[in-house]
Amino acid sequence: MILVTGASGYIGSHTLVELINAGHTVIGVDNFSNSSPAVLNNIKKILGVQVPFMKLDLSDQKAVETLFEKYPIQSIIHFAAYKSVGESVQEPLKYYRNNLLTLINLLEACKDFGVDRFVFSSSCTVYGEPDSMKINEDAILATHAASPYGNTKKISEQIIQDYCKIHPLNCALLRYFNPIGSHESGLLGDEPNGVPNNLIPYLTKVVDGELPFLSVFGGDYDTPDGTCIRDYIHVVDLAKAHQMAIEKIGSGAIQGVEAINLGTGVGKSVLEVIQSFEAATGEKVNYKIVERRAGDITAIFADPSKAKDLLGWATELDLKDMLKSAWKFQTTKKAKH
Repeated sequence: MILVTGASGYIGSHTLVELINAGHTVIGVDNFSNSSPAVLNNIKKILGVQVPFMKLDLSDQKAVETLFEKYPIQSIIHFAAYKSVGESVQEPLKYYRNNLLTLINLLEACKDFGVDRFVFSSSCTVYGEPDSMKINEDAILATHAASPYGNTKKISEQIIQDYCKIHPLNCALLRYFNPIGSHESGLLGDEPNGVPNNLIPYLTKVVDGELPFLSVFGGDYDTPDGTCIRDYIHVVDLAKAHQMAIEKIGSGAIQGVEAINLGTGVGKSVLEVIQSFEAATGEKVNYKIVERRAGDITAIFADPSKAKDLLGWATELDLKDMLKSAWKFQTTKKAKH
């Protein structure tokens, strides 16, 4: 059985769908701090089955022990974490407390219950402001990441590395770049509680009239159009990578700790994404260029060759697919209301 933490969140929910479609037995947990129980109903609509699920706060060590006593968990895919770069700058202690304590509690459970397969949701933010825009896994990690969020991912990787020196654990540290897009059904997408912090859910709400305009943070970066460059990856491709990683660990193809970049290998600026959205959907985006946001770096995109070699994985969906599916999710939500 595979434990998926943060199972009702954006990437976790899509990964549940891919795991179950691939025939795996799963148990999902979430505390709904940044998601909704309605996501579970939408997963059921997509799959036609109810996914086993428990509402759980992973920062509660006793509750984590009870979970492992109840279910025969053999593998873990760990998503549950606070994830906003901007918010982490404003509330660093909230991020350090939650993101590190939940990981430590899970690793304690791995030790106590003999779990030796682990996939960790890491981030390209561990590289900080890189020397070159295209990054492979051998790049030197930032002494201190550009944001407390990124630093929690870097420290989490170090915690896992230190744990594995003493305890048997085979782990994939999946460093992904910028997931966007939605499930083809329009039933799953990026829908955080409150006002979104990420580009695409904010953009679609602006286009749909829920928010007045999109703030583009900084127009004076050293890039062709002055806006930040990122590697945008479809969330369904990303979910499939998690499925493949846990399978490779299970088969023995991944032993020890392996860091793996997940991205397309192509960088797009914020303005390019806005223009691509308009071209893909025929909708206009009302945006304003405003001051830079603390914690943002200029440009970064992945060298995904290790993912192809080690996992047999490569992205299949392009930017147009990502943006059209994100817009379908937004309009499907609106139609339901």
